[in-house]
Amino acid sequence: MNTDGMIHIATCNIHKGFSQFNRNLAIHDLREQLRKLTPDIVFLQEVQGLHVQHSQRYANWPDQPQHEFIAEDIWADTAYGRNVVRDHRHHGNAILSRFPILSSHNQDVTHLRFERRGLLHSMIEVPGLAQPLHCVCVHLSLLGRSRQLQLDALANHIETVVPRQAPLIIAGDFNDWRNRAHDELAGRLGMIEAFSGHQRRPPRSFPAVLPMFRLDRIYVRGFLVRTVMVHSGRVWSRITDHAALSARLGIVRK
Repeated sequence: MNTDGMIHIATCNIHKGFSQFNRNLAIHDLREQLRKLTPDIVFLQEVQGLHVQHSQRYANWPDQPQHEFIAEDIWADTAYGRNVVRDHRHHGNAILSRFPILSSHNQDVTHLRFERRGLLHSMIEVPGLAQPLHCVCVHLSLLGRSRQLQLDALANHIETVVPRQAPLIIAGDFNDWRNRAHDELAGRLGMIEAFSGHQRRPPRSFPAVLPMFRLDRIYVRGFLVRTVMVHSGRVWSRITDHAALSARLGIVRK
């Protein structure tokens, strides 16, 4: 095998476009920070697709859904999966891509009625890859039992619809501070956690100002991890409550 070419990915829970503790509307600054990272593909969680009351309250509330506002003029294709739907508002996960998104599907993996969750699965045509890249954006439950059921549903979904040799990235907010995702994703699906080769454990990503908990992850299959980074500190804590993660991945040619 050899590697020719690289793709750069990032994941971030954007907290519906507000700073930590909802102190300030931060979607504009968040957009600028994500653009500075220059990723090819972005996995976003807690994306506000619609909120009529906020649009009336905040003069600078974007006219577009948040994922379209962030992507504008940079990421040509987007996918959005609504998970929580209320009167006059909804939010969920999103994937932004510089490359063509061939198809997208949002799978409902809700276990508890008061905690709606979904898996956003997109197939992306990436130059240099013989097969479409499968990308899954996740935001799993806060509760351990529900999270385990969602991980099993995720693994079942991948085993059913994604060819074993197809390149695969799963990223997002796992809420998995006990690192129970390893068996399902690393063991069962043959994936690697992107940060494991650099620090032997998933990264600390929450809270953004001084990360202590290992909630956010990037899992990959069919790539070599070149570099990884946690984007945290004062700048990020002013625009969201989670640190962003990024990774540069070498494309494996067989």
